[in-house]
Amino acid sequence: MFRFVASRLLQAVPVMFIIITLAFFLLRFMPGGPFTAEKNLPPEVQRNLAAYYHLNDPLWKQYADYLWDVCPKRLMPQRLFADTNHDGRADFDLKAAFGIDLRPSYRSSRTVNEIIADELPVSLQLGALALLLALLLGLSAGAVAALWHNRWPDRLVSSFALTGICVPTFVLGPLLALVFAVHLRWFNVSGWQEPRDAVLPALVLGFAYAAPIARLARGGLIEVLGQDFIRTARAKGASEGRVVLRHALRGGLLPVVTWLGPATAGILTGSFVIEKIFQIPGLGREFVASVGNRDYVLVLGTVIVYAGFIIVCNLLADIAQAWMNPKLTLE
Repeated sequence: MFRFVASRLLQAVPVMFIIITLAFFLLRFMPGGPFTAEKNLPPEVQRNLAAYYHLNDPLWKQYADYLWDVCPKRLMPQRLFADTNHDGRADFDLKAAFGIDLRPSYRSSRTVNEIIADELPVSLQLGALALLLALLLGLSAGAVAALWHNRWPDRLVSSFALTGICVPTFVLGPLLALVFAVHLRWFNVSGWQEPRDAVLPALVLGFAYAAPIARLARGGLIEVLGQDFIRTARAKGASEGRVVLRHALRGGLLPVVTWLGPATAGILTGSFVIEKIFQIPGLGREFVASVGNRDYVLVLGTVIVYAGFIIVCNLLADIAQAWMNPKLTLE
């Protein structure tokens, strides 16, 4: 186990290097710049801003300086959380923990470290609620469809899953907001002030992820329920509930666990569309705004955080697969 985890972490180093390199140069090749949209700025002010943020340096020097800033200065974190932010909450601080400096934002008075520390917890809260809802709905629906294969519950679940896959979140979100927030006034249209503000965005995001989970769980359980050891368990008189929970569930959910690796990273770091529709102050909304503003450092910081989540979640998914499938070994 230790060798496997150490090997995967070492493999993550070149992966992160490639991701940062591609993102850095692709952003620089985009037309426009962080301050080109400011039409009222005199040319000398734009030159001073470019000099302050070192945008006049050769591209290779900008790249080398950025790599040094985002390189962890220590492997063991000294302090995981900053003292408090303006809301009185303790936030994760990359610079204090690992010495990673994501630099000041071009379009904000805050640094990228501060923006991520403020906005990422909101995205994590929304993502955790949506993931819990997706797992409850998807696994339950997939199990029902597998147990009643080729009968009306299976067809109903398949229709539900197909609808969830085909209907995009930017269609379902406004529809739910129109019905439950505008007409019925059960929830607020946007914001993140009350607990009920999380209901609609979590429903939309959770439904989008529940659909593929239901399809994967259905397929995996149908395959396992047709194997010889399941027939043996039934022949010995085991109840159907015991057969599913004790024997079939562990192997039938392997496709779901595999898919949940990158999916968990995506849902926890924030849905760009959902946060934009419901005006949730999460990292996804900041990322969308930063792309339009050509805020290079904020885009890069968000990409680094997202890539780190994918690497960690894939690692956890591999460990979970090895635990669920005795045939797999972690080497």
